[in-house]
Amino acid sequence: MIYFQLFYEFFLIGLFAIGGGMATLPFLEDLALRTSWFTQADLINMIAVSESTPGPIGINMATYVGFTTSGIPGAVIATLSVVLPSLLVVTVVARVLQKYSASPLVQSLFYGIRPASVGLICAAGVSIFLIAIVRIDIYRASGAIADLFQWKRIALAVGLYLAIKQWKPHPVLTIAIAAVIGAVFRFADA
Repeated sequence: MIYFQLFYEFFLIGLFAIGGGMATLPFLEDLALRTSWFTQADLINMIAVSESTPGPIGINMATYVGFTTSGIPGAVIATLSVVLPSLLVVTVVARVLQKYSASPLVQSLFYGIRPASVGLICAAGVSIFLIAIVRIDIYRASGAIADLFQWKRIALAVGLYLAIKQWKPHPVLTIAIAAVIGAVFRFADA
């Protein structure tokens, strides 16, 4: 039953996450809330690992969730199911475009997809910001505005941004340094 549920959930994510991997984040956040497969903290960790490893973020995250829920078979099923809608849609669209690429209706449809993609990616950015920087739960409990933001994380982000802007290290070195600093911060908070 878990295999069917993995297939179904990730097929829907792959079908509706127009705009690439970051567009899958709102769907994954919803999946985290509806299932007990992973937490919001796990989602942030998945984003960090997926962004620092080769491959599309949506596929990496599907593989991670599939593996954590039901091992290697789950990883394979979740990965294939998140890719399958794109494969089917691209095949159909390629055939339609061969016939109707000059049609104003087809061009208008593709033009209309752009705002949806931008909206999904912006929603993903806001979700990441709220999870990583804002602590509404702590603010509600204390009522102190100083508790609304995670100041250490903001200071770290600003410091890393300024350091990268100043020294311009190679992207691989940047990812490695960020991974080490993230691990140190994670274990320091634990």
